Amino acid sequence: MDSKEFKLRGSWNEVKGKIKQQYGELNDDDLKYEEGKHDELIGRIQKKIGKTKDEIIDWIQKL
Repeated sequence: MDSKEFKLRGSWNEVKGKIKQQYGELNDDDLKYEEGKHDELIGRIQKKIGKTKDEIIDWIQKL
């Protein structure tokens, strides 16, 4: 099964703010995003909220 492609709409800072509103347990270190390192970001979020990679990508892309 192919994983979904991670694409951001708009500013990461805006998206990060929305994520923190929904999941207060995620901090700035969890949400640190560097270009090309989205797998690391998704992995940190997965570890904290317990959703699948595809669920997290879908959710972030809808924000």
